[in-house]
Amino acid sequence: MLIVGLTGGIACGKSTVSRRLKQHYEYPVIDADEIARVIVEPGEIAYESIVEYFGEKIPDLVNSDGSLNRPALGRWVFANKEDLKMLNSITHPAIRQMIFKNILYYYLKGYKLCVLDVPLLFESHMDDICAVTISVVSSKETQLERLLARNPEMSEQDALNRIKAQMSMEDRIGRSDYVIQNNGTLSELYGQLDNLVKAIEPTFLRTVIEYFPPFAFISAAAVYLSRRWRASNSKK
Repeated sequence: MLIVGLTGGIACGKSTVSRRLKQHYEYPVIDADEIARVIVEPGEIAYESIVEYFGEKIPDLVNSDGSLNRPALGRWVFANKEDLKMLNSITHPAIRQMIFKNILYYYLKGYKLCVLDVPLLFESHMDDICAVTISVVSSKETQLERLLARNPEMSEQDALNRIKAQMSMEDRIGRSDYVIQNNGTLSELYGQLDNLVKAIEPTFLRTVIEYFPPFAFISAAAVYLSRRWRASNSKK
């Protein structure tokens, strides 16, 4: 099964591409953001760890129904980089575990392609298991405009903090196999995606071969080693 890593800067249109892959092409999509919401629900281990660490720092962290005040938590961590690292250290292991469970499920179901929709694909090193990586990017001005339009309660400084807290667009592009530029219309975006899908969709023969355990292992090992080599060279 071909694992495709999908990422992109905030407000660049990654979610639009993800929905298109799921609804139009009918590929299974593993959404890290959706998983992240599940693992911080009351009663989950990550929830308890977040409340314990951030409770005294963020007075309105917990809503009246016991759920996390995600906007308040987001404002805090994107303005405090060390606490953002702490939040990631709490949530990433649980997210990663659920992602692998979903990959195994889709593999056993016989899918030829699976999409990992992960905002921090490169930062969390989840690209190591992806045969193909795709980044959806746009200009900083377009990012800011879209982010403020969909979050009217957010100040411009809060929006800029969120953009600055992410990997730079240059680094993201440099580490991606394919890049989708999303500064234009929806039809232009879909046109780029159509061409990309034609380029990466595995043939029937390749899918059949990779479902034999020896070939699947060799293919997975080759992808991992290639990713680690590429990552190490990019740091030089």
